[in-house]
Amino acid sequence: MNLFNLKGKRALVTGGTHGLGMAMADGLASAGAELVITGTTPSKMEDALKHYRDQGFKASGYLFDVTNEEDAKKYVDIISKELGDIHILVNNAGIIKRELAITMPVEDFRRVVDVDLVGPFIMSQLVAKQMIERKEGKIINICSMMSELGRNSVSAYAAAKGGLKMLTQNLATEWAKHNIQVNGIGPGYFATSQTAPIRVDGHPFNEFIINRTPAARWGDPEDLAGAAIFLASKASDFVNGQVVYVDGGILATIGKPSNED
Repeated sequence: MNLFNLKGKRALVTGGTHGLGMAMADGLASAGAELVITGTTPSKMEDALKHYRDQGFKASGYLFDVTNEEDAKKYVDIISKELGDIHILVNNAGIIKRELAITMPVEDFRRVVDVDLVGPFIMSQLVAKQMIERKEGKIINICSMMSELGRNSVSAYAAAKGGLKMLTQNLATEWAKHNIQVNGIGPGYFATSQTAPIRVDGHPFNEFIINRTPAARWGDPEDLAGAAIFLASKASDFVNGQVVYVDGGILATIGKPSNED
């Protein structure tokens, strides 16, 4: 299975200190990649590095905000000098602010777009420069089902994730000639600490997701590992500008009547 072997590769995962970012980083490291994790909270970084190292993974961590262009450039340079080239970039860092569009402060809208769209552009531009010199690289943007669908109260998030899908396609178009593949992963609804309060039996949203998903369950974070490994490895060398939706089939169906088994 050498197509999926990531030994000798260095993967930078933004926001890899918890949640789905950590699950994807676990997958990449299990395939042999060295991890470089970014975050903004020291305590989360400390816990994350312990988590990775306890599993025997080689992992380093750097604290900076991916929306700060000067800091991002400084730390990408530091990472390159201290560890070496970045072969895989996973643009996972993101935020969401749930607010109806009619009342959402413009400042909040801008912040979501800044983190979820501008941040991936900054990091991709910085890392792609060394990838172009090397004539090889993998960039994985973490999109969303909101890259395709609308939903009540997430206008800023959907706008950013829709933009990230199109950024993925445009960067793939520009950089394919340098043997750089730029693709995305679109997670569905996953069982994480953030969704725990609404995943209890009897909660309306829990019932909605189970009924709306053909797989009839929430995703396990580990379900993302395979897609991440595939898009980071030689197995995807002729896959470019695509978004792989890991959603249990939600986007494949209009749904089913409530009385249908």
